[in-house]
Amino acid sequence: MKNTYEQAQSVIMNTYNRFPLVFESGDGMYITDENGKTYLDFVAGIAVNSLGHANKKLANAISEQANTLIHCSNLYWTKPQISFAQKIISNSSFSKIFFCNSGAEANEAAIKISRKYGGAKGKFEIVTLKNSFHGRTMGAVTATGQEKYHKGFAPMLSGIKYALLNDFESLKQTVTDKTCAVFIEPIQAEGGIHPCDFEYLKQVRNLCDEMDMLLVYDEVQCGLGRTGKLFASQYFGVEPDVVSIAKGIAGGFPMGAMLVNERADVFAPGEHASTFGGSPLACAAASVVIDELTSSLCANAENQGHYLTSKLNALKEKFDIIIDVRGVGLIQGIELSVLVSPIISKCIENGLLLVSAGTNVIRFVPALIVTEEDIDKMIDILEESLATFSN
Repeated sequence: MKNTYEQAQSVIMNTYNRFPLVFESGDGMYITDENGKTYLDFVAGIAVNSLGHANKKLANAISEQANTLIHCSNLYWTKPQISFAQKIISNSSFSKIFFCNSGAEANEAAIKISRKYGGAKGKFEIVTLKNSFHGRTMGAVTATGQEKYHKGFAPMLSGIKYALLNDFESLKQTVTDKTCAVFIEPIQAEGGIHPCDFEYLKQVRNLCDEMDMLLVYDEVQCGLGRTGKLFASQYFGVEPDVVSIAKGIAGGFPMGAMLVNERADVFAPGEHASTFGGSPLACAAASVVIDELTSSLCANAENQGHYLTSKLNALKEKFDIIIDVRGVGLIQGIELSVLVSPIISKCIENGLLLVSAGTNVIRFVPALIVTEEDIDKMIDILEESLATFSN
């Protein structure tokens, strides 16, 4: 008889290099597999489980809404959708929101709204950055500035070009009078945890204004409290015209969104839509998350982020294989001179979940409820695992 892992392999498509783990339950910062082994979770569903596992407020809100109204389509309004929209708009520089179900969908919406904005002026080109990651759908994967994600799926969407991160001259040379938008991750996440420079973002903002281009931020992974601010743009102090969000927006329930300022609010009825976007269930969950973020968790992310940085830098002093520590708040990474996959596997063996960001970077994106005690325990396990592979 096949075990659970073998059963999964026989029926689920091979699109992930999955670890041979089957999880059944979670509680706060911990997650438990089918054999009863518990792990300290510093992956958080890849920056999704903002409130940790089995948060009671979140679970109760989802349960109550599921017993009231799950879905009724966007042909009508619902109170949970309106309530959440008011909450997030009032805590931002944006004026309107479009609801969808994932980061890739949010970025597809941003691509379309950029083309709509520029279309009447003969502008259609979009400039993104090399080493970026924007999703797996065809528009989003084209916007992704990494060739490895393009292989096997040519031809890519036309009219998308790539400039270098934190290199303003590269951007200036890439944009033309046909460019309608510049897409930027304020912190490149999948690309290895590379933050933008503050001055660079100011220069890009000014260029977009001068050349009548939209500035679009992909905050799918780096937004929603991870920098210590609700939006990464608030941390960097440079506001975009459009922002895409997803992952942690509803604490684990699938949800994405695109927010726009008045300048970028150009969609008309029928030009874009999402059947499940902004469902009562998703918005009920998201309302709990934003309440927790704005009341305490953004501040906790900032404070614990400083502590995490200090502990990672202390590790760097101990191990020559750590060549860089970078990131902000609770989206950080360490770059190693060796492949990180064996180290992550060793951490799993020792009861710690970590995730890579490329072949040589270990990423730290824990739930925003993380404490100093959790960070200390993570560091202890990571140090023990690093010692196995250090010279």
